[in-house]
Amino acid sequence: MADGVGLLSGWSAEPTEVTSYVGRDAETGEARRLLEAASLVTLTGPGGVGKTRLAWRIATAHREATADDVAFVSLAELREPALLVPTVANVLGFGDRSAKPAIDVVVEALRESRLLLVLDNCEHLVESCARFADTVVRECPQVSVLATSRQSLGVAGERILPVPPLAVPEQGDSFERAVNYESVRLFVDRATAVAPSFRLAESDTEPLIRLCRRLDGLPLAIELAAVRARVLSVRQLADRLDRQFSVLTKDRRGRPERHETMRALIDWSHELCTGPERLLWARASVFSGSFDLDAAEEVCSGGDLPREHVLEVVDGLLDKSILLREEYPGGVRYRMLESVREYGAGRLGEAGGTTEFRKRHRDWFAELSARYAAEWLKTDQLAWIARLRREHANLRVALDFCAGAPEDAVVGLRMLRDVKEFWIIRGLVTEGRMWVRRLDETAPPGVPERAWGLWLSGFLAAVQGDMSAYRILVDRAAIEADASGDELAAAYVLHVRAYAALMGNDMSEATRLFGAAIDLFRTHGDEGAEIWASYNHGLAIALEGDMERGRAVLIDAVERCERRGELFWRGWALWSRAAAEYLQGDLSVASHCCEQILRMHARVDDRVVVGFTLIVLAGCAARTGHPSRAATLLGGAMNVWRTVGAWPNRYVAFTEPLQADTDLVTAAVGLEVATKNFADGSAMSTGDAIAYALGERSPEPRKQAARVLTKRETEIAHVIAEGLTNQEIADRLGIARRTVDTHIDHILTKLGYSNRVQVATWVTRTAEPA
Repeated sequence: MADGVGLLSGWSAEPTEVTSYVGRDAETGEARRLLEAASLVTLTGPGGVGKTRLAWRIATAHREATADDVAFVSLAELREPALLVPTVANVLGFGDRSAKPAIDVVVEALRESRLLLVLDNCEHLVESCARFADTVVRECPQVSVLATSRQSLGVAGERILPVPPLAVPEQGDSFERAVNYESVRLFVDRATAVAPSFRLAESDTEPLIRLCRRLDGLPLAIELAAVRARVLSVRQLADRLDRQFSVLTKDRRGRPERHETMRALIDWSHELCTGPERLLWARASVFSGSFDLDAAEEVCSGGDLPREHVLEVVDGLLDKSILLREEYPGGVRYRMLESVREYGAGRLGEAGGTTEFRKRHRDWFAELSARYAAEWLKTDQLAWIARLRREHANLRVALDFCAGAPEDAVVGLRMLRDVKEFWIIRGLVTEGRMWVRRLDETAPPGVPERAWGLWLSGFLAAVQGDMSAYRILVDRAAIEADASGDELAAAYVLHVRAYAALMGNDMSEATRLFGAAIDLFRTHGDEGAEIWASYNHGLAIALEGDMERGRAVLIDAVERCERRGELFWRGWALWSRAAAEYLQGDLSVASHCCEQILRMHARVDDRVVVGFTLIVLAGCAARTGHPSRAATLLGGAMNVWRTVGAWPNRYVAFTEPLQADTDLVTAAVGLEVATKNFADGSAMSTGDAIAYALGERSPEPRKQAARVLTKRETEIAHVIAEGLTNQEIADRLGIARRTVDTHIDHILTKLGYSNRVQVATWVTRTAEPA
């Protein structure tokens, strides 16, 4: 599993702490039983019934009982079905650097993992969630999926657990009996939280029962009502709710449906708000996820809500539990529960303000993107990246708005240009390409911003190994840049072409193109791009054969990053120096640069550069007489590469040296020992592999079965040894050709091999009988 996978924080769908649970013992036990019998369990029920909170409780209990990893993926903020799988991959810590479909990358990474994957709030993405969950549980036998949704996913084998409201007391129950019901316990818990002096008396029994029954035991309704315990007695609260709900039931028999109960309760909360509070509630619904005070003041003010009053109004909505407070390093942010946000969005739509305030929202984040571009090299990069991560859901909403009209698409392309490093550093490759495609399709012809979107998408395509798309995109970017006379965009096109040449081991072309790009970057004062191109330029020069000149360029690039306090390109500049020294120069310098990179990883989470770094360190170990260490490091590197969805052999310059180092190791210790060392390394997490590389831990024996391969992979390896083709293997085993291809990829990766002959030799010498 990738580092960071576990019971994740980010409790976003309920107003209280994740660890604060009331009731639900029976449902938790039943869900645990179902998860033991089925790989997919869906908690269903109306909004406000407590599905998310119950999912957290089940996940916590599951982890405590099994020690399995647990990943919690909140989908409430996601609007694009196409981003479902990349979002899950991002939460799991898996990269997105493969041209394969994202579902294949996730399945390959999870195939041998023990994991409970929680997909929360699936109802607006139900078809996409159904396809994803079905694929995962079929292809990953040790992964279970727990979903929450207002409707079932409709997948074969799915077990459905309806989530009922909390139990409510019966009319006439005694005080002692009533206070033991879950709904009453939740009300008391939340009322005490807002009014510490709150106490129930026996005289409260009748109105308390009436109140909980009136709210149908819906947790969200109870929590919203409990806020009023600060100013109302239990009897006053119950009486007011009776009057409020009488309008709903006046002309119908019986009680209202539960969704109507929830609507009536939120209606009542809305009526108790002041006029400015209602305005802010509606206008703030354009945010996705959380937002800060500056954003609220800019986006939501105006008319009857002056900017200088926004803070006071935010405080009022916090007091009424309409807004929830979240603390982050250096600041506070606010969010709404999804049901409350949907209500506000409905009110905004009724008032005809949706387009106006979505545009104001977009403008705020366009301005934020421009500030990021201006300050990227001048201020704290880590703080900026952390902020953009928090604003990711809002960036998505803003870009979605931009894709709706030609003039707005131009703004969206400008936003993509301004935060270009975010997509690259965070590994959001598929998403970045999706936004470029949507905005390119919408923007009017001839706008200069199009060239920027196209070169960015071309670069991301090259990163994924999608070279046919890369060529189309950069050719179009070059035409657009030339047509608009944008020399800086043309410089980026040269840079992307140079990067592709570097990947393809055409060092003379890479050197020429990087040099031309750097001249233009320098002319236009784009220092960030100049640094980015310089370390690639230095590596190309060194690998072309001029080691001294290449080394000088690389040293200068590293020093410029250090003077600037730049972190992200510094790691790559150090790696480029390490790679050049490893392939052409001083192995001790290469190792020292690698150690610096790995010590930076705690601050800069970039597993791609870590994967490259471990490969260089493995090569250095192989060439300096430490074959077992080399094999272990190579195993650790391959596991890192697996989590980022790519492989180092995409970079042609490393193919032969990697094979040569593997041969050195095998010759020194033998295939059996080398395979064992590789397996030990591949069992390490990224953090453990870094610690081992830095000499801070020793390799531990592989915790899985003695064989390196799974039972199916071992079976296929034996058939490979018979000389059968992939199609013949598929026919014999009765499985799809694509499945065979995937298994063989895994076999080659796990054994550190590059061809089928090596697999056949491994079978002959070391493999156990299938």
